[in-house]
Amino acid sequence: MYSLMKCCFLIGAPASGSGKTTVARGLMSLYASRGYKVQPFKCGPDYIDTKFHAAVCGRPSINLDTFMATPGHVRELYSRYGADADVCIVEGMMGLFDGYDRDNGSSAEIARVLDIPVVLVIDAKSVAYSMAPLIQGFMNFRKDVRIAGVIFNRVGSEKHRSMLQQVCDDLGVECLGYLPKNVELEQGSRYLGLDFSEKTDNKVLVNLLETHVRWQQLLELMDESITEPKRDCIQSGNEKGSIQRTLIARNNESFSFIYQENIDAMENVAFFDPETELPMLDDVKLLYLPGGYPEKHLDVLVKAEATRHAIREYAKRGGHIIAECGGMMYLCEKIVTDEGEFPMCGVLPYSITARKNDRKLSLGYRQFSLDGKEYRGHEFHYTQFLGQAPQSVTQVYNAKGEPVPTPVIRYRNVLASYTHLYQLIDL
Repeated sequence: MYSLMKCCFLIGAPASGSGKTTVARGLMSLYASRGYKVQPFKCGPDYIDTKFHAAVCGRPSINLDTFMATPGHVRELYSRYGADADVCIVEGMMGLFDGYDRDNGSSAEIARVLDIPVVLVIDAKSVAYSMAPLIQGFMNFRKDVRIAGVIFNRVGSEKHRSMLQQVCDDLGVECLGYLPKNVELEQGSRYLGLDFSEKTDNKVLVNLLETHVRWQQLLELMDESITEPKRDCIQSGNEKGSIQRTLIARNNESFSFIYQENIDAMENVAFFDPETELPMLDDVKLLYLPGGYPEKHLDVLVKAEATRHAIREYAKRGGHIIAECGGMMYLCEKIVTDEGEFPMCGVLPYSITARKNDRKLSLGYRQFSLDGKEYRGHEFHYTQFLGQAPQSVTQVYNAKGEPVPTPVIRYRNVLASYTHLYQLIDL
């Protein structure tokens, strides 16, 4: 049994781009700098924001997703990872009620499942009292979603702040503070989400939050004691002990999109960097090649010829490999860019194009059946197969059950796809 009598809340927003990531990251930094143990969580399948969380909190950020996992599993993750924390902060995704089907899978659903309060971050640029019906709508739309207070972002002046405070007073909702307009809070972006290759200085952000946000009052948002539920997973074949020896490719960018729960569900895990290290594969039960941006580091991956050769030989002799998105690209014959063609491992007889004119966004939840089991995950990429796509060993569907053209590739004991699986397949 875990007792979570601590500060717990979800940072939500009416829409993407409101500033919830900025506020969430800043509050995590603020509390951590004052000696609190902060456990970060992220609603949905995002594997980029979690990197910022881990960097400021010094502990892995955990994805909470009610499409890829059951509500019971989400509660179990929240209890287990937050057991020794002083503050649990859950960063929402998109708008508070935006899910894969209406509000199913939304941040609001996570708040309901965990029974934790929501702090609403609202972009106040160019609006004053018209904020009242917006906030009132969020407060009253679902009575089982508790709006604990509001933090306004991009406030232009003291007069502007005073007008927004009046809105909260009239509605009877707590105004927990604000962030003023500040160009130093702007972040670079890459593809979708923040650019985690940049080093971000949080001092300005933390100072602004300390000055303008009632962060001590937030500590009073206490959660009730939570009893740890029975572990409830989609796929139980990968409970600890079922994979005896796992080697995972991991570095800062090329192979970096990894759900922490995938790692923690294994035993005897080791990591290697395909850009700089030669893997020892003789005693490896499973080689896991997760996603990332290998197309940004092709020169160094090509130079690591011995590593590519070792992985190719491992696959040829029947080694078990799971390759997701960037990992799948790495297993192909080559990756083609506007700068030329770059040979990869050559395990899969396909080529990938990352040329600018070929870029096309593929994004969304994915689900499929394989060998009588159901699997779920998420797909996000701009690269494509060059020429005709491979034939899939199973039909892949989106969250609404509609077929999508994402192929699942099987070669000997290699399973590869653009889908990032939430829980790995036990080959």
